[in-house]
Amino acid sequence: MGFDEPAPDVSIILPVYNADKWLEECLESILNQGQSFSGKLELSVFDDASSDDSPSILERWKTKFEEAGIAVVLGGHSESKPNGVGFAKNRAIAQSCGKYLCFQDADDVMGQDRVKLQYDAAKVHPNCIVGCCFNRSPADSTLRYTKWCNTISSQQLLTQIYTSHGPTVIMPTWFCSREVFDRIGGFNEGGKGVPEDLLFFLDHLKHGGSVYRVDQCLLMYRYHPDAATHSVHSETIWNIRVEAIQERVLSKWQTFTIWNAGKEGRKFYRALNEENQKKVVAFCDVDIKKITKGVYIYEESKEQPKPRVPIIHFSDAKPPFIICVKLDLTGGNFEANLASLNLTEGINYYHFN
Repeated sequence: MGFDEPAPDVSIILPVYNADKWLEECLESILNQGQSFSGKLELSVFDDASSDDSPSILERWKTKFEEAGIAVVLGGHSESKPNGVGFAKNRAIAQSCGKYLCFQDADDVMGQDRVKLQYDAAKVHPNCIVGCCFNRSPADSTLRYTKWCNTISSQQLLTQIYTSHGPTVIMPTWFCSREVFDRIGGFNEGGKGVPEDLLFFLDHLKHGGSVYRVDQCLLMYRYHPDAATHSVHSETIWNIRVEAIQERVLSKWQTFTIWNAGKEGRKFYRALNEENQKKVVAFCDVDIKKITKGVYIYEESKEQPKPRVPIIHFSDAKPPFIICVKLDLTGGNFEANLASLNLTEGINYYHFN
């Protein structure tokens, strides 16, 4: 960018690693954003040591973008191993100049008006990570996850942040001002196995940020076995979620009930620190066998006598609750039981699973 040239309105941030199977379709969808977005666009690409045809594809498309009036910044390295998604995103952002950042994965495809609609939303919601609805390819992959992401309410974007699904707006749909990004200071660069998006998302909320979703389908989110998300261990995400809910919810509660006396509820109890374990007044459930047993004994505890937590029917339990029951897996029975208590999510209960 020249000395007197104004900064782009939006920098599209594209980390690339061995994406030649999908890259041209992705780039074409980015190029088409200029048909509806009247502002100034920039594409910032960082190639994280690709060993396939990705670098040559990027060079070919650079000319097409520049002919369309879209500036392109190509960065990268050719070391023997990639440094990870967080590293590549940070480098792509560092070399970019846009006032707003639009994140794009190289295996996904932008909808026609994605940049325009999210840019408009980000200007109205300046302290937000702005996401959008999406569809999946193949269409029948991750049906529960896709439904959850696309249909939770605006309030649940902030209350359901502790579930196993991850951020309530998925990383490939993120759009935000550079100021929002700079407040956090970048993505974790721990590399393979680190959920850099979840860590950034939680830090963003911790620092007073918020979330907004454009309720239109603006991205085709591809599902395939080589996706970076598959490298993150579920136990790593579990530990991050437990730490977050202890810090931001349980630290403010004097007592609470764990909804689910089964495996997941007990695992959550055991993962808590000692202070929060002592706040658990009961497990609640609908399983007659568990309720008849009447008590959970924490055998692994070093305390004597061992902690004993009552197991009661959910209708006899008192809020607040941490709910360790997965949604949409009981034919609506759990959801009906929860609704019967007339509670408020984010005040009387939080979902954890």
